[in-house]
Amino acid sequence: MTTLPTPRGKLSADRPLSDLTWLRVGGPADWLFQPADADDLAAFLRDLDPAVPVFTMGVGSNLIVRDGGLRGVVVRLGRGFNHIHVAGTRVTAGAAALDAHVARKAAQAGVDLTFLRTIPGAVGGAVRMNAGCYGTYTADVFVEATAVTRAGEVVRLGADDLNFGYRQTDLPEGWVITEAVFEGPAGDPDALAAKMAAQLEKRDATQPTKDRTAGSTFRNPAGHSSTGRADDTHELKAWKVIEDAGLRGARQGGAQMSPKHPNFLVNTGDATAADLEGLGETVRKRVFQTSGIELQWEIMRVGEPAPPATGHHDT
Repeated sequence: MTTLPTPRGKLSADRPLSDLTWLRVGGPADWLFQPADADDLAAFLRDLDPAVPVFTMGVGSNLIVRDGGLRGVVVRLGRGFNHIHVAGTRVTAGAAALDAHVARKAAQAGVDLTFLRTIPGAVGGAVRMNAGCYGTYTADVFVEATAVTRAGEVVRLGADDLNFGYRQTDLPEGWVITEAVFEGPAGDPDALAAKMAAQLEKRDATQPTKDRTAGSTFRNPAGHSSTGRADDTHELKAWKVIEDAGLRGARQGGAQMSPKHPNFLVNTGDATAADLEGLGETVRKRVFQTSGIELQWEIMRVGEPAPPATGHHDT
C-alpha cells in the first residue's frame, strides 16, 4: 500500500463522503486530506506519490460521488482557506469562502459581486467551473487565482491560463485553487443588499431550495444562430426541454426531477448515487429522443459505482 506523507492538517483513511455532499450520497474516499494551510497543502502534494490521484472537493454542492467511492486522495479546504478581504473594488477570497459570503461582504464594502449570492458553492468551485447567474459569470470579474500544482508548486493563474468557457476552465487535473481575486463594479451598499434580497426571493419562489439537490442538473443547451452553428447565448433552457419531454416529477428509486423546477435532481430521502445518476441519464436519453437536444451534465459525477452484490445460495 502507498505510504502517504504526514501533514500538519487532518488525514482520514476510508472516509465516507456522503455527509459532505448536498445530495447526501456516495461511498468513501481512500483518503480525505484537510490541509492546515497553503504550505501544508503544497508540501503534501509535493511529497505524495505522483501515481496517486488527487481530487479537490468544495462544499459538495454540485457533485455526485458514486456509491463505490473515490480512489486516491480527496482534498477539502476548510477554515484556513475561507478569508475574504476587500480593498477598493478588489475582493480577495480564499477558495473555501462561500460564494454567498463573498457577495455579502463585497456588497457591504460597495462592490457588486451580487451574482454570487445565490450560487450554492465556494470560491474554488466558482473559478474552476466559471459559475454564473443572472447573466454574469466568474470570468467577468476574475483578476487572478493562486493554485498549488499536483507537484506541490504554488502558481498564479490569469484568465488566459484558465481559458474560461461556459461552466468550465482548463485547470489541470490535481491542481488545487487556494485563493482568487475579483474586481467588481462599485455600487451603493443598500442598493446591492436590496438586489440580493430580490434574487433570493426569486430563487426561493422558483427553485426547490428546501430539498436535497445539487443545483442545476444540466447545462442550458447552446442556442443556434441562423447559420445553424451553436452559439453561446443559452436562451434555450434545460428545464423547458425536460418539461417538454414529460419528465417534471419523474422518479427512479429515491431520485426525482423536482416537480417545482424540473432541472433540479432531488434526493427524496433514500436515493443512492446510482438512482440519481441513472435518472439523469434517463432524462438525457428521453430529451434527445423527443427534441434531438443532447443535454450536458452540470453536476460533476466522480468515483466508482458500487461493486456488484454477491448473492449466497444455500445448497
